[in-house]
Amino acid sequence: MSQTFPCLFVDLAVIRNNAQAMVSLCRDHGITPVGITKLARGACEVAQAFIDGGIKTVGDSRIGNLENMAGMPVEKMLLRIPQVSRAVDVVTYADISLNSEPRTVRALSAAAAALNRTHKVIVMHDLGDLREGCFRAEDTVALAKLVLDLPNLELEGVGANLACYGGVEPTTENQQTLVDIGRRIERELGVRLHTVSGASSAGLPLLLRGGMPAGVTQLRLGASLLMGIGLNDDPIPGTTQDAFELGVEIIELKEKPSVPINSTALDAFGNKPEFEDFGNRQRAICALGKQDIDFEQLIPSDPAIRIIGGSSDHLILDVTDSKMNYQVGDAVYFSLSYGGVLQAMTSDYVRKTYRNAKKAERLAEAA
Repeated sequence: MSQTFPCLFVDLAVIRNNAQAMVSLCRDHGITPVGITKLARGACEVAQAFIDGGIKTVGDSRIGNLENMAGMPVEKMLLRIPQVSRAVDVVTYADISLNSEPRTVRALSAAAAALNRTHKVIVMHDLGDLREGCFRAEDTVALAKLVLDLPNLELEGVGANLACYGGVEPTTENQQTLVDIGRRIERELGVRLHTVSGASSAGLPLLLRGGMPAGVTQLRLGASLLMGIGLNDDPIPGTTQDAFELGVEIIELKEKPSVPINSTALDAFGNKPEFEDFGNRQRAICALGKQDIDFEQLIPSDPAIRIIGGSSDHLILDVTDSKMNYQVGDAVYFSLSYGGVLQAMTSDYVRKTYRNAKKAERLAEAA
């Protein structure tokens, strides 16, 4: 077997083409996209695919991921609100950060002064999703003024997050509210903002139907570039959704009953399992576990396979109805939800293979 499993195959050609499509779409509406790599754990291969697709700024939630990209010729944005304790790292590895706390921007100013750098700041306003951001417009304006008053900081603009925590959909009304706050900052503080960072990939449907206010100048795009999806995981026109595929190896293949004998104890995770009796079935155990991924995030490429369950290190499949003649040592493939990609990318036990090959070519090589 030429391939080591479990392996997450990442098709960089799909990601590059998705990036090109989103750069073109955004450009037509006067918007500059930021390519968000956090789903891919800040992989430099993915960041390069973004760059090759026309992305000029790459963003990630983890400063360590941006550190890994330090040598890449692209502007870098820290998405998650910075930690005060890591202000020096933020200024060192990120050109821009999103901020909502006065103490944090003071720490960034001190770090930037010590390093003789200028750090750009986007002040975040909470439009109701109740994650990061100042909730009152007065506080957002006050934070913007503080950024202007502090040395070695540059007020880049204003931004907001939606649909990540509270499920609040980007609308013309809430995006216009953000634009209006940006204009208020410009009017009251006598500055010109470079950026109004409206939303994530969840804002693309609004953009596509012509509802995005003209004052929004930036979208932070991750899921659309990597998986071709936006709000409610719906496909985005002009993109494809097959950049990621997980392969796992069968390590046991035997016919066994559907119901354990005298099951009375809790499972390894403290749950009381329940079983449905389908009689004797052909069961494949694969080298993947709940330590790597939530099994509910897996979609078998072979529609005849049923996921039975598993444990921390074992995935158990029912392959009885499959037309494939599976053998021990064979690979089984899955597509993944957003959460599944995130978990597989994060697991050090899942190998990552970055290729520009199509899925059929990958399968042939792994066979």
